[in-house]
Amino acid sequence: MRRAATLGLRVALRSSTAAPAAHCSTAYAAPVASFARARHHPSPWTDVSRGFAAESDDDFKPKVHATGGDEVQAAIAQDVKENRVLLYMKGTPSAPRCGFSNMAVQILNFHNADFASRDVLASEELRNGIKEFTSWPTIPQVFIDGEFVGGCDILRQMHSDGELEKLLKKAA
Repeated sequence: MRRAATLGLRVALRSSTAAPAAHCSTAYAAPVASFARARHHPSPWTDVSRGFAAESDDDFKPKVHATGGDEVQAAIAQDVKENRVLLYMKGTPSAPRCGFSNMAVQILNFHNADFASRDVLASEELRNGIKEFTSWPTIPQVFIDGEFVGGCDILRQMHSDGELEKLLKKAA
């Protein structure tokens, strides 16, 4: 309820530049109001479509490392072949950068699975390549004994059903 009230206050402040309502403190409303104005009136130097300053130095712009699609597919196939349990995820097992990747790591750790992982955020080609390799739109993606198992939702379901434990024992 409190969060909804706060969101309602922010919506009200965004829609007008009038003084804050009587029921909220000026100390709280002032930063929110300035934040709301900043979001609706971006700086003329900001390229909103790309998320970086248009006049920014090239060092600060996103980098795309060019590698061929066939090379990426071959590297993924080699990874899948060489690792009994493999997790393509966002981040690393010690520092996942997405809740679904974190859950996949936690499930595999729960089963004491010895698994390799690849951070898809390290390369846009790898991120797109793994989706293409499996025809699966989301990440994380788990492979066991060279076969694509699925994503976080399937891994969680297999964990609940006891199927994952059997599959991991068979792979070990």
